[in-house]
Amino acid sequence: MTTSNALVVTAEPGVPFVGTVREVDAPVADVYRAFIEPALVRQWMGPRDLEMDIDSWDARPGGSWAYTHIDPSGGRYGFRGVFHDVVENKSITQTFEFDGYPGHVSLERVEFEDLGGHTRIVNHSVFQSVEDRDGMVSSGMEQGVREGYERLEELLSAAPRPAGA
Repeated sequence: MTTSNALVVTAEPGVPFVGTVREVDAPVADVYRAFIEPALVRQWMGPRDLEMDIDSWDARPGGSWAYTHIDPSGGRYGFRGVFHDVVENKSITQTFEFDGYPGHVSLERVEFEDLGGHTRIVNHSVFQSVEDRDGMVSSGMEQGVREGYERLEELLSAAPRPAGA
């Protein structure tokens, strides 16, 4: 699928933040559902060449999540965190930790902006240090986020819409 919705990544030198912005051609309620329902998350989150196993997914304040990405040769990469705030169709705040780099936890807030049938997804990640942020950026984060959002848009464009939507 080709889309005109480009991913914008901001990682200013010397500060422990990463911001991403991406528009999706789908209503905000559908985008929000794709972020909180594990069966949908599994279908889009992460790079195309990785499969995902969801170990837990409890999208509510205080709920936890954990999943594993599996590469074609069987390599496993675990991620986990805690949902701190979940506001229907508005925002999700959660922690994020890669099992391969334990103790280096980031705090992420994703906001969903209703653009009248389209949605702008704005994500802000705060890291414990600039070094942690730089490590995440150099790990291929941008490619994984870009491919994930492409997959999200593909998933949402294939979903049936209610009459009149």
